[in-house]
Amino acid sequence: MMEIPEIVGSGLIVIGAGLGIGKIGGSAMEAIARQPEASGKIQTAMLIAAALIEGIGFAALFA
Repeated sequence: MMEIPEIVGSGLIVIGAGLGIGKIGGSAMEAIARQPEASGKIQTAMLIAAALIEGIGFAALFA
């Protein structure tokens, strides 16, 4: 009986991390479209933020 809350919680963590990374990616693509000369800085910031969100998701799953 205790497995159901764990499964639901895990699903919410994965969905939340996926939505967060998707939002970051979409916003970065819009920013690169507006300022193509700054694409390197935008891409670097996007990757760092996505890695942090993924790390928090893994920590929440295995904690």
